Amino acid sequence: MNYLIRYSYFTHIGKVRKTNQDNYLVNGEILSPDKPNDHSSSGVLDTEHWPLVGVFDGMGGEERGETASLIAAETAKEFRIGDNAVVSLLSLCQKANRKICAFAKENGIRAMGTTAAMLAFGAKSVTLCNIGDSKVFLFADGELEQISEDHYAIGIPGAKPPLSQNLGIPEKEMMIEPYEAVGEYHDTDLYLICSDGLTDMVKTERITEILKHAPFETIVDQLMEEAMKQGGEDNTTIIVCRVEAKKKGFLHGLFG
Repeated sequence: MNYLIRYSYFTHIGKVRKTNQDNYLVNGEILSPDKPNDHSSSGVLDTEHWPLVGVFDGMGGEERGETASLIAAETAKEFRIGDNAVVSLLSLCQKANRKICAFAKENGIRAMGTTAAMLAFGAKSVTLCNIGDSKVFLFADGELEQISEDHYAIGIPGAKPPLSQNLGIPEKEMMIEPYEAVGEYHDTDLYLICSDGLTDMVKTERITEILKHAPFETIVDQLMEEAMKQGGEDNTTIIVCRVEAKKKGFLHGLFG
């Protein structure tokens, strides 16, 4: 059976930050500095060519995090997934890491980096790759499950722990180790990829409630509205992808 991936995404600067240091990749689109995104967008992907979607949350102060996430998004946009998606995504992370480190060195920047949370959809399976704490969830049969792995170091009790892994770490300091996993998907499965601007503001129970009851077309808007209602203290980027079995005659019905 062939599948389509219906998607919707939204990024927002929030109510506190002066710049949006998040970025994304969806259907070849990224957030560019001269084209801010202030509304949700949607469309359909065909799994025939391993479409890649992802969220990148930059770190490093004024414009530096913004640049790091942009470099990662641009690298992902130009990258092509090969026969082995796991190997391809690891290679993508390593390439983006080198580019960010090279930019930092050339510009005398001591520290800049970004998270990455990505999904590559094949004809029958989906491959996950993440580094940092931007999250990927699977919503199926009414249950929400985080399928990404957070990379946290030991921190101060009561405070959010620092990251132990991200893109932008020089190889001489530490080799990055992105988390990767492969799984089958099924008709109506829904994947949520987001920066911590959503998960730090909105409880998992509320996210689940919205996913369970909202029409697909309004999910990202409702999630974003909830994040802003709870304070909007950080940049927030949300992507939702729903697996849909291709119906016979779909293309004919759509174009002919």
